[in-house]
Amino acid sequence: MEWLTCVRTAIDYMEAHLQDDISAQDIAEQVFVSPFFLQRGFSLTTGCGLGEYLRSRRLYQAALDLRETDDKVIDVALRYCYETPESFAKAFSRFHGATPSQVRAGQAAIRMFLPLKINITVQGGNQMDYKVTPMFPFRVIGFQKEFTEENAYAEIPKFWDEICEKYAANVYAGNPPANPCEQAIIDNCIGEYGVCIDDVGGGRFRYLIAGKYTGGDVPAGMVLYEFPRGDWAVFDCVGPIPEALQSLNTQIFREWLPGNPNYELSGSASVEWYDCVNGEKTDPDYHSAIWLPVKKK
Repeated sequence: MEWLTCVRTAIDYMEAHLQDDISAQDIAEQVFVSPFFLQRGFSLTTGCGLGEYLRSRRLYQAALDLRETDDKVIDVALRYCYETPESFAKAFSRFHGATPSQVRAGQAAIRMFLPLKINITVQGGNQMDYKVTPMFPFRVIGFQKEFTEENAYAEIPKFWDEICEKYAANVYAGNPPANPCEQAIIDNCIGEYGVCIDDVGGGRFRYLIAGKYTGGDVPAGMVLYEFPRGDWAVFDCVGPIPEALQSLNTQIFREWLPGNPNYELSGSASVEWYDCVNGEKTDPDYHSAIWLPVKKK
């Protein structure tokens, strides 16, 4: 499905189900895109996450119901998928800056949040520095942690710092490996890849700090993942990490996907590639890349 059509369809589906308990998986099934790519792309395209959009629209409609009907607060809360009046009142007050009773009495204004209208002007999307290349199946090995799309940009860099401090500092300092994990880092060049895998569900995804698996034992605390054969769009990036990659990721979803007439996303995993040989990640000319699985339209 063409990307802007995908985003618009997702919005239409959410608007039709504001009073139903739907998940990112339910929305993704309507547009034939993995929940991971949909949540990431929706957020980067609109500036609003799927969960945030649903909450905001429900709380705005709930305020209108309180103003325009005599329905009990608990009935309005249940209508918009809140299990208790307390959880509804807390979310309502945080969003509107006033309690449900204050809004009902006309003592406070309500925060407006209307349905999003998607209208993107593509600027040079097909001129980005990328290539589409076939890849044979390959396996990666690495350290794993789960994240949500809402906290990923802030928390994944912290995960890198944690792993580097705990497992990599010794070998990066030029010392011989002191344990199986440190040996695996050397043997498999762990840190060359950052891998996002959408197979967890519940609005979460796995992230691996990884390298290409060269064989041998898998130390405790590490996992393997195999990518199937397929076509990949490879986007080159130059600049300090993580800002440069995050900016490129936004550009891909705002410009390349809407403007590309030949390819669409495929699969449920993506790869960040880091140059482990040349330069430091803070250098202004540091080289990295984003790999996305794609298929022809």
